[in-house]
This record gives sequence, structure tokens and C-alpha cells, in this order.
Amino acid sequence: MTDSIMSKAATMEIPINSNGDTGTLPEDDSLEQAAKLQWSLDEKDLQQVMVSGPNLNETSIVSGGYGGTAEGIIPTSSIKGSNMHHSSSSSSMTAEETTRGVAVEKLETVRKWGLNTYKCTKQMISERFGRGSRTVDLELEAQIEVLRDTKRKYENVLRLARALTNHFYNMVQTQHALGDTFADLSQKSPELRDEFGYNAETQKLLCKNGETLLGAINFFVSSINTLVNKTMEDTLMTIKLYENARLEFDAYRTDLEELSMGPKDAVTMARIDAAQQQYQVQKDKYERLRSDVTIKLKFLEENKVKVMHKQLLLFHNAISAYFAGNQQQLEQTLKQFNIKLRPPGADKPSWLEEQ
Repeated sequence: MTDSIMSKAATMEIPINSNGDTGTLPEDDSLEQAAKLQWSLDEKDLQQVMVSGPNLNETSIVSGGYGGTAEGIIPTSSIKGSNMHHSSSSSSMTAEETTRGVAVEKLETVRKWGLNTYKCTKQMISERFGRGSRTVDLELEAQIEVLRDTKRKYENVLRLARALTNHFYNMVQTQHALGDTFADLSQKSPELRDEFGYNAETQKLLCKNGETLLGAINFFVSSINTLVNKTMEDTLMTIKLYENARLEFDAYRTDLEELSMGPKDAVTMARIDAAQQQYQVQKDKYERLRSDVTIKLKFLEENKVKVMHKQLLLFHNAISAYFAGNQQQLEQTLKQFNIKLRPPGADKPSWLEEQ
């Protein structure tokens, strides 16, 4: 009914007078009623929309004028969804390609590691059971064995020197306590004051010389520890890398020899070429590490002789001066080797460092 009234109102002619004023028509009341009715309906629709709320995804763009056909209506959700789908699909494809590339790279790394481990394990088992051949450098192997034996002996020297330090430290602490006790008794025993006093001074002097000797022994222990656990250990780590490279070299050498003895078809020739390249890589690595080990063994021997010459001279002079009771020579020995004694209580951190 409302549509018919509005259609009628839209098609009616409105006469205009010569003065430009609209004339009074008998149908003005019906037009006014139709407008009011349409307004009330629009107001109800607006309230319903405000209550329910618009769905932006279902908003439509109307193409054409009022009363156009439904062919001009284009849902905005289709436009927005199309753009979002295109961007999300492209980004997901990029992320998927990146993930696939990383996975392929990791898989290839694991495959190479597994193949290398298999070949090295096979070579090691063959060597242990005497069925495989190994590359041997007799001169270098002898030097490595000498180094390992030397390290074991120096570790024993280090252990004994530390034990001597602990025992001597306890003796010095006992002498210090005994000197304090003698000094206290000399004050409380007038009849034995001189005797207790002499012994107190002797123990204090022995304690002072003992602390000086402890400084020399600690320096000796520290130098031996550096030589054994740092210098020698660094060389042995390089030797371990060299031995691993030797095993890998022999494994790839054996693999190449087995392929060379087989048929010479196209597939086998391709495998032989690949094995030849891997063999050359392992050979270069083996020779480089062998050269590194040779150089380090040479410098280690020179450094060991220099360090031990100094430390053994220090140990001998300090021990001799202490047990000879030559305090001046003992102090001169420490000055000769630039050893500075820590004052009593220096090992204990200050109250600022404890905060």
C-alpha cells in the first residue's frame, strides 16, 4: 500500500502559478499522509538496525540510480575477502617455501652426517679386526705417544706438589698457633718467661719463612698447572682432530678403492667421480691437521723446556734456602723470579666485594 501511494505521489504533476507559488490541490492531504507514513516506517527500520547492529561484511555497494536492478549490487565482502585471501595466500606460500627450504637443508645435513658416520664406523671396525688398512705416520705417532706419557708424569708431579702445599700450609698454620701459645704463656709464667719467649720468636720466624716458601711453591704449582692443563691439553685437542681426520681420510680412501675395483658403467663412473672429490677434500683436511700437530708439538717442546727450567730452579733454590734457615736467600729467590707474596687475609674478599 505504501509503495502504491509513493508511486502515485512521484508521478503527480504540481502546477505552479505565474508568481512561482505552488497551487493548492485537492490531493495535498494524501501526499502529506503518505510522507508521514513513509517516515514512520523508515524510523522503525532505523531503530531495528540500531538494535541489531550492521554487519560490515554484508554491506553492499549499489550501482545505478534509485530503483535499479539487482545486477548492480556488488557485496563489499567479496571485494575485501578477495584481497585478503590473495595477500594471505601469497604470504603463506612464502612462509611455506622458507620452511620447506630449511627442512630440506636440515635433511641434507643429517643425510651427509649419517653417511659419514657410517663410513667412519665401518673403517674403525675394520681396523680393530685387522681387515682394514690405516694411514700411519710413524715419526708423528711416536711424538704423540711421548707427549701423552709426559702429560701423565707431569700430572703426577702436579698432584704431589699440591699435596706438599697442603701439608706445608697446615704446618705453617700449626707453627703460627704454637708461637701465639708460647707468647701467651711467656706473659703468664714469669718463671719460664725467657724460655717461652725464645720458642715463640723461633716459631714466628719459621712461620714467616714458611709463608715465603709457600709463595714459591704456589707459583710452581700454578705454572705446572698451566703447562699441563692448558698448553698440553690444547695440543692434545689438535691431535684428536688430526686422528678423526685420519679416520675419515682412510674411510673415504677405502670407499674409493672399492668403487674403482667394480664395474665401469655410467652410474659407477659418476659415483667414482663424486668419491674422488670427497677423497681429495678429506686428504687436504688430513694433511693440514697433520701439519698443525707437527708445529704444535715443536712449540710445545720448546715451551716446556723453558718453563720447567725456570720452575725447577725456583723450587730448588726456595727449598734449599728454607731448610738452610737462610731467610735472606729465600727472599732473594722470590725477587729473582718476580714473585709477590700476598699479605695475610688477602684471599678473603673485602666487605665491599661481599655486598
